[in-house]
Amino acid sequence: MSEKSALKRKYILDKAREVFAAKGFKNVTMKDVVDACEISRGGLYLYFANTEELFLAVLNGEDDSDDDEAVVAALRNDATAGDMLALFLKEQKKDILKKKNNLSVATYEYFESHKVSGVDNPLKKSFDTAVRIVEKLIENGVENGEFYCENPTGCARNMMYVIEGLKISGKTMGVTEEMIDRELMYVLAGLVPDENDINN
Repeated sequence: MSEKSALKRKYILDKAREVFAAKGFKNVTMKDVVDACEISRGGLYLYFANTEELFLAVLNGEDDSDDDEAVVAALRNDATAGDMLALFLKEQKKDILKKKNNLSVATYEYFESHKVSGVDNPLKKSFDTAVRIVEKLIENGVENGEFYCENPTGCARNMMYVIEGLKISGKTMGVTEEMIDRELMYVLAGLVPDENDINN
């Protein structure tokens, strides 16, 4: 793909993201995206065949395959595991509270009506990546004595399930910053070693 084509595709994805964030998945048509991009219908179909293909491309664009390496690099640069975990959770909290350009509703609508295999599922990929990041941070914290955890994988998975639950709650019931902080602190409290853990 030429640089010009790659830029055009990115422009379409950015505009499509805005449309999906505003209207969900079910209510979006290719015409909505054509109008948002101010391009011809043919210009859009050169890149995407339908709204499903377009939505999956938007979702896959959120996946950052460099996250694992970024965490490892940060840990090498003297950031503590606790600092890095706090930074990671701060970003997750911002995502939960984000009102503009949030794809949560569209994502839930899409996956409610479409069966996507685990291998191809961008949500599962994103979830698994986040679990790996948190797991590495916990393992590093255990090695450095910051954390106590017998099962870093299970703890990381549990933490991400709590975060996913908060994302859903944010869209369905509403959550406040204080509620998010309370739930995350409850999970983090299990990582802080007490005297008995240190002495054993």
